[in-house]
Amino acid sequence: MNSSFDILPSDEHETPTSLEASVAALQVTRQQTFEGDSGALPLDTRRTLVQLLTGPLIDGRRHSKAWEVVLRDEPVLRSRLHELFLELVLDRDQQVAFLRQVSREDVDIPILLRRNTLSFIETALLLFLRLRLTQADAQGERAALDLHEMLEYLKTFERSDNVDQSRFAKQCDGAVEKAKKLGLLRRLANSEERFEVSPALKLLFPAEEIEQLTKAYAAAARLPNASDVGAGTDSATDDDNEDEGDQA
Repeated sequence: MNSSFDILPSDEHETPTSLEASVAALQVTRQQTFEGDSGALPLDTRRTLVQLLTGPLIDGRRHSKAWEVVLRDEPVLRSRLHELFLELVLDRDQQVAFLRQVSREDVDIPILLRRNTLSFIETALLLFLRLRLTQADAQGERAALDLHEMLEYLKTFERSDNVDQSRFAKQCDGAVEKAKKLGLLRRLANSEERFEVSPALKLLFPAEEIEQLTKAYAAAARLPNASDVGAGTDSATDDDNEDEGDQA
């Protein structure tokens, strides 16, 4: 089972008047940063724009300065990103900002961000993390868990007749690394094997998708050859599992 995530659009749009006012305010603080610099934005706004483009996301708790710039310069950032057919996804409550690719069937739009295709095991891990995030929210807590918990969960999807356990273990380790690379897992301070789940997963896995995915993966976990549900995806090499897609 291949899985790829779409990032939800934002419903917030600024009026031209507010955008012009924001640009004018920023230009007052703009300084030339290199010879021949004709850019209109100040240095910290440009840095935040680049951070959004390089991804995977801006987490307000980890990137406090960039988050402040996102909130302050949201109209300008949205406008610059729209020039590139990109949408700024912003969740103020969770303090998360990232990009999605704009697409329309009736308009030929060049694709700057590629879709991120996940393997069966990678999707299983993200679903597990998403459920843990839901449980933690219900209890008013931060979603934190150990590396051992994640690996033990993924073992439920190992083939009953698997003769290459080291290879499967490598796939599980790779799934954890993928989640970290996408910014969805953050190692907690003073701990090598304890992580916090990023609130961004609420946007990547909306509530309406969880029930369907949970049923599919619960059924797969009961199958003798569970990982065969993702035939052709779990067998990829490390190179094949490199990011293919959207910044999360």
